Amino acid sequence: MLRKFKIAIDGTEYLVEMEEIGGVPQPAAPAPAPQAAAPVQTAPAAAPKEEAPQATAATTPASADAMTAPMPGTILKILVNVGDEVKENQPVMILEAMKMENEVVAPKVGTVTGIHVTQGQMVNPGEALITIG
Repeated sequence: MLRKFKIAIDGTEYLVEMEEIGGVPQPAAPAPAPQAAAPVQTAPAAAPKEEAPQATAATTPASADAMTAPMPGTILKILVNVGDEVKENQPVMILEAMKMENEVVAPKVGTVTGIHVTQGQMVNPGEALITIG
């Protein structure tokens, strides 16, 4: 499996593709569960910072019936939103792979129940992209 990395050497950035050889693939470490903390009273902040809205993809867990990436690449465009009705073979996102734009299409008729990626995200084969119920 090829993975892309951006490295900087003496101030010059390079985009490098690397293939992992040998060794046994290790499963990703599970994220630690957040621990509940006792509320702490603090003085009000002088200037509250504006937070960027988070995409639902980060908060929606992928299910076993999620449509997966057919090849490694980068998500260029997401063409649907959660709750949209889709038809079979309707394009749902654009995946760039090997400098080509590939349409990822809905495998069946249904409603988009989850989007598990964000625009600009790199994906590997088998990674969950979208769930259609």
